[in-house]
Amino acid sequence: MTSTLDDKVRNVFGDIAVDKRLARLDVVSRLPRFISEYLISKYYNSDPHKWLEKLTWVVNEFFPDPKDRDRVLSKAVEKRWINLIDEFEAYVDLKLGLYLLRIPNLQINDALVDKSLIRKYERLFSGVWGIGFLRYRPEIIEISKANKWGKTPTPLELEMLEPFQAYNIDIKTFRDARYSFSTSEWIEMLVKSIGLNPNIYTERQRLLLLARLVPLIENNVNILELGPRATGKTYLYRNVSYYTRIFAGGTISAARLFYDAKLRILGDVGQKDVVIFDEISRIKFANSDEVIAKLKDYMVDGFFERAHLKRAHSTCSIVFIGNVDLEGYKVSDDIISYLPDFLRDTAMLDRIHGLIPGWELLKIQKSEDHLAHGYGLALDYLSEILHKMRDISFEALIEQHFGLEGSYTIRDEKAVKKLLAGLLKLIFPHESFDKKELEDIANIAVEFRQNVANLLSTLSPTEFPRKRLSIKVRG
Repeated sequence: MTSTLDDKVRNVFGDIAVDKRLARLDVVSRLPRFISEYLISKYYNSDPHKWLEKLTWVVNEFFPDPKDRDRVLSKAVEKRWINLIDEFEAYVDLKLGLYLLRIPNLQINDALVDKSLIRKYERLFSGVWGIGFLRYRPEIIEISKANKWGKTPTPLELEMLEPFQAYNIDIKTFRDARYSFSTSEWIEMLVKSIGLNPNIYTERQRLLLLARLVPLIENNVNILELGPRATGKTYLYRNVSYYTRIFAGGTISAARLFYDAKLRILGDVGQKDVVIFDEISRIKFANSDEVIAKLKDYMVDGFFERAHLKRAHSTCSIVFIGNVDLEGYKVSDDIISYLPDFLRDTAMLDRIHGLIPGWELLKIQKSEDHLAHGYGLALDYLSEILHKMRDISFEALIEQHFGLEGSYTIRDEKAVKKLLAGLLKLIFPHESFDKKELEDIANIAVEFRQNVANLLSTLSPTEFPRKRLSIKVRG
């Protein structure tokens, strides 16, 4: 039985509304949530009676487990072609004069891709999820020898691609839909959309959850979140958007982040909407002085340089996630001990716009209690909405309705306005609100920056004396 809000979501958004329970099916559990919901919507809407049977066949047939790599390659050799679901990513090899392809599920980094697909789907350079038709081309081995390439590409070529793209995205339609919901209903719907049950969270906790989306909807926002494990931090960034790259521990190079001079390709900061450093206590940088210096520079204004790449710009947001075990709901000096050395540098920390107090959020444990019930927006649709809303500026609205009060530095001011813009885009995309609603959102944005200011003062009280930031809503 659906609730009144579920009915409203279905009536307003139509096929874009998805029953979130279906996304928990085992058959799609290995896929990112935005892909599984795309496929569920596609097959359910085309055949409500046999959709699960069709979906199960497609996933089992085209999305093999990585351990079945050799079986899939054997099939390619025997049949001369395969269909595969994956996140295909193209790049240019100037020495060979070829477009090459990464196929993560097969652990292949040098397959071929038809040039017509590059022209048709420019997003291939940053990665596109879809069903690909790959032809086995053993003649590539002989061509490689004849041309003395030095290395032979894997003789698989992507010839056709059916991208998993959301519906024709009309931002105006999305923004106008907001008028059909009260603010509390809209927030509840968004929490359901990201896969969580809003009924177990307080109003404040719902806002904290949605604050994680700010880097996805607003350009060049730098966020730090500290909280216990199993509160959904990494899950959200991995499953809500196509446009993210997550580094979970390990060693990270400047080439991977910014620009690979050898391959002459942009790194993830140049291609993604958000780069996430997960489990920051385990993050290591190759040539750390170079990486941290470039990261510091980038986090100021979105520009970076490396090798012969001069003055490149990106709108990519940066997110740092740390697991902490804290009791109570107060930012204390103990938090400093959870930060890695590079984040204890006040110059780096000051570039972070806000600290989300993730320790206030509940651990996600029981699916029936903690995961979403009923209808929300399909995540592939929400992913595209978040991406396209980055192009819309709320700067004039903020200047009109808000006044900053207190000992703001230029970085404090920029941080609060960035956070505020993201929150307003999420909750009031139609730019309609009352003063009390604005005050609640504004106070959250100021609080996040205040948390950073408190940490800076703890680390260097002389350079960053204690201060109190506030904001006034003009109505």
